[in-house]
Amino acid sequence: MSQVSLRRLVKRFGAVKAVDDVTLDVREGELVALLGPSGCGKTTTLRMIAGFIAATEGQILIGDRDVTHLPPYRRNTGMVFQGYALFPHMTVAQNVAFGLEMRKVAKADIAPRVAEALRLVRLDGLGERMPRQLSGGQQQRVALARALVIRPEVFLLDEPLSNLDAKLRLSVRVEIRQLQQSLGLTTVFVTHDQEEALTLADRLVVMSQGSVQQIGTPEALYERPANHFVADFIGRSNFLEGRVTAPGMFRTRGGLDVAFADTGASPRDAGVLAIRPEKVQVGGEAGPNRFPGTIEFVTYLGAATELRVRLASGEAVAVTRPNDTPAGDGAVAARAAMPGQPVTVSWPPAAALLLAPPAA
Repeated sequence: MSQVSLRRLVKRFGAVKAVDDVTLDVREGELVALLGPSGCGKTTTLRMIAGFIAATEGQILIGDRDVTHLPPYRRNTGMVFQGYALFPHMTVAQNVAFGLEMRKVAKADIAPRVAEALRLVRLDGLGERMPRQLSGGQQQRVALARALVIRPEVFLLDEPLSNLDAKLRLSVRVEIRQLQQSLGLTTVFVTHDQEEALTLADRLVVMSQGSVQQIGTPEALYERPANHFVADFIGRSNFLEGRVTAPGMFRTRGGLDVAFADTGASPRDAGVLAIRPEKVQVGGEAGPNRFPGTIEFVTYLGAATELRVRLASGEAVAVTRPNDTPAGDGAVAARAAMPGQPVTVSWPPAAALLLAPPAA
């Protein structure tokens, strides 16, 4: 396996800059997820690594080789496409063997390598079936086997689970992660699904409008987002706009005085406080951030219940509470909460993260 390095990568389509100055190192054996909304440049970046799209500027390295201007077949990358791209007139074994045949691997070596690839993805004995005879999950595993059989230096996956139902997505993503770890595959995985990225990746690369917003571990991006976009895209956040009034103190537009983890911001600096819903308590102990409000909506989510609380200031906050959490002193049991019920919400200062205002 090899490291992948992108150096100031740019892709323009006419006047549109689809990828804007992306620099990234994917370590050997690491799984990195490119994450962002549709049109953010993540798939274009992946296809430039594969060689299907030519870079306008910048450099792509696989190991110590500059592959920026090499055709796909000379890069030794294995790619799994969103739509699987299986040949419907070929058997499973023929689909898997296709890449080996194109590379002119000796015929005597093809059959055992195909059998090994099918064993890795748990499709032993299905080599003679046609793609139409397989379930969606099995077709996805055929696509994985076809990418693995060429023994790629880099494994590339373009939203490979998007065509599967929710339950199957969960099981297949676990299989992909186990396979990637057992084989030590250097992997770049594209997705718009934040849960998928958080559970699969060693590191995340959050993109917006062609640019990288933040790179880091799932925990780092969730707990310490670099800006409003990342805090909003990774998980959910409550956002309170206002200004810093003193070190560690913030006044919202609605007039709430909120204590936050002081980051050295100057008084009168405009900003936004981001607070994760699961860090907001209903009732709870007395503290600097304790505000009265009224429950507006209650949403049952199975393991948790989400409350939308309208504060006396007119601002609203979402509160997520596990359904097995007992009601403490002055608290409301999540499953017993009702719209119109008066409550008090609170959160510790460390849960309020000061961010710059979102770009206009």
